[in-house]
Amino acid sequence: MPDRYAGSRARLQRAARVLTGGVSSPFRAKAPVPLFFQDAAGPRLWDVDGNGYIDYALGWGPLILGHKHPELVETLRLQAARPHHYGAQHELEMEVAERLHALVPCAELCAFCCSGSEAVAAVFRLARAFTGRNRILRFEGHYHGWHDQELISYRPSPERMGPDHAPCPTLDSKGQPPNSLENVVVAPWNDLPALEDLFSRWGEEIAAVITEPVLCNSGCLEPEPGFLAELRSLTRRYGSLLIFDEVITGFRIALGGAQQHFGVTPDLATFGKAIAGGVVLSAFAGRKDVMEMMLSGAAFGGTFNGNPLAMAAAKTTLDLLAAGHGAALDHANRMGNLLRQGLEQAAEQAGIALRTTGFGAAFALHFTTHRPLRQYRDLRYDNKELLQHFLRGMLDEGVYLLPDGRVYTSVVHHQDEIAETIGAARKVLNQLPRMARC
Repeated sequence: MPDRYAGSRARLQRAARVLTGGVSSPFRAKAPVPLFFQDAAGPRLWDVDGNGYIDYALGWGPLILGHKHPELVETLRLQAARPHHYGAQHELEMEVAERLHALVPCAELCAFCCSGSEAVAAVFRLARAFTGRNRILRFEGHYHGWHDQELISYRPSPERMGPDHAPCPTLDSKGQPPNSLENVVVAPWNDLPALEDLFSRWGEEIAAVITEPVLCNSGCLEPEPGFLAELRSLTRRYGSLLIFDEVITGFRIALGGAQQHFGVTPDLATFGKAIAGGVVLSAFAGRKDVMEMMLSGAAFGGTFNGNPLAMAAAKTTLDLLAAGHGAALDHANRMGNLLRQGLEQAAEQAGIALRTTGFGAAFALHFTTHRPLRQYRDLRYDNKELLQHFLRGMLDEGVYLLPDGRVYTSVVHHQDEIAETIGAARKVLNQLPRMARC
């Protein structure tokens, strides 16, 4: 039987001679082989072997407009003929900041940088400078970047987790110095009593609390009703700042991000991925008095911050998403919800225990009978082996998904793609190993 991924395997061998592991990010080293792509358009991808796929990875989230959206392509074509970089001010960065100010509830002032990890590092510094405190409270299972003080308790193993009500801070990478754990408090997600207990112990020392408002990086788990509002109340009571990491939820769950969707306004927020439709850009925004700390001693900078190519892409992307009161984004979420329903129905008919969590344009697959799914520790009961069988089967059927079972939809996914995907899922689900049966 011919190898449908032979071209990718050959290129991986070549790439491994000059790229570490043959990839630019270890997260991309996925089974059966890291695929090498040669083209994409709308919601579809084609690899170097000529295989076509419906794309639900969307570049790990940024491609909210799909691939090669005509208006974004034209924007970049025109901007490519103009200066690519000034290292100084220009009108586009002001225009994009004005759009963020209009769309995002917390965005009194904005700043631009180039990655989500960089944006998180900046808001940590601002929060510490503003409050005069050092501790950051974060939640187990949440991902905020790969820097030393960000990559803590993201995917702790069961033997290192500590008690349910008071998780132990854990390092997530070799090479992280042990003192990265200093000034960090780790809390369980969606557990108000535990959170209140931690604040009673550490509240006077906590500069800020950072959270993914929807836990997208570990299973797309939504906050329980009232959880974010109570978190807002606690931070105000203790004089701490509240930070929403909206690198994924920003311009995907709603035009104004999760803070608009849930009606809870943080002091600071970080953005990335969808903000520029796939062009490299991140941002952070928040209260004027906090953001202005960078003018009075809280160092921040970056050579490529606010570069014209990224700003042009962001302006077009935000304008397209905002048109018709967010009609395109509503469509992306509606298509995602149709897909969720179809996948769950197909699994039920096949006798497979499958649950989806999240929201329309970003959700996750869980092969589990465990209920409820409310925090990172609940994911221990997911059948990860079965998930990998499903992902491999879907790949062979022409559906491209992320290795953790996350699913993104875009403004250019339509009912034809959804129906095709559900049809492929029915076939794969009925071929899964017997161990999957309920």
